[in-house]
Amino acid sequence: MSIVTRFAPSPTGYLHLGHAFSALTAWRRARAAGGRFLLRLEDIDPTRCRPEFAVAIQEDLAWLGLDWDGPVRVQSEHMDDYAAVLDELRARGLIYPCFCSRADIRRHVIAAAPHGPDGAPLYPGTCRGLTDRDRAVRADEPHALRLDMARASIEGLTFEEEGEGTVAADPARFGDAVLARKDTPSSYHLCVTHDDALQGVTLVTRGEDLKAATHLHRLLQALMGWAVPVYAHHHLLTDTSGRRLAKRNNAATLRALRASGITANEVRDRLHRGEMA
Repeated sequence: MSIVTRFAPSPTGYLHLGHAFSALTAWRRARAAGGRFLLRLEDIDPTRCRPEFAVAIQEDLAWLGLDWDGPVRVQSEHMDDYAAVLDELRARGLIYPCFCSRADIRRHVIAAAPHGPDGAPLYPGTCRGLTDRDRAVRADEPHALRLDMARASIEGLTFEEEGEGTVAADPARFGDAVLARKDTPSSYHLCVTHDDALQGVTLVTRGEDLKAATHLHRLLQALMGWAVPVYAHHHLLTDTSGRRLAKRNNAATLRALRASGITANEVRDRLHRGEMA
């Protein structure tokens, strides 16, 4: 089977060297195997994503010498796809509306409560037991849609991680995960898993910061009958002080490097050598 990889950034800023490393990793794996490399724009958050960043991503990748196969999938253009998944999960009784705000959860969860992979306390299930009548009365209130982990849980799920082999999936570590909110009608977890299956991605290469999310993604794949790719989580690049390269840390962008006179070949060589300065 031919390898299909992808690079799926969110257009919330300009690409930096960490993005370039991730994109190059996926592109090289595909091209070395005679496979396909896809580009996807994960722009489901309308408050942070901007069209000028979407354009810049494609320009920066082209400058770096990366090409992609087929059209770019823009997630905001396919919200009906994700809504259909939510409708199916709702019809099967696997999701429920949660009317708790983030502040509500922080106020009512004790410090000693179990925490999820993101470090936040696990949701205590406050709204899980609401009756259908209660939910109907509050239907117009702002709410999130949470996966009922007790009902959705499937025993014996595994996935393949390069360098580790078969890994037992533990989606319960996320608790009743949010799959949609009023301001973001579908979550990263649902969209990325749906699109990887839809686009026939066979090898997911991404940063190790997303490794834990694979456990939840594996459950969504099982619930929806989607194919399961192989995963390869790579290390994260850091600056000279040891900080992870990230937008919030003002990591040098590819645009700034290009403007300074650095060539695409120099950037690629620097990434190959692991030199971030």
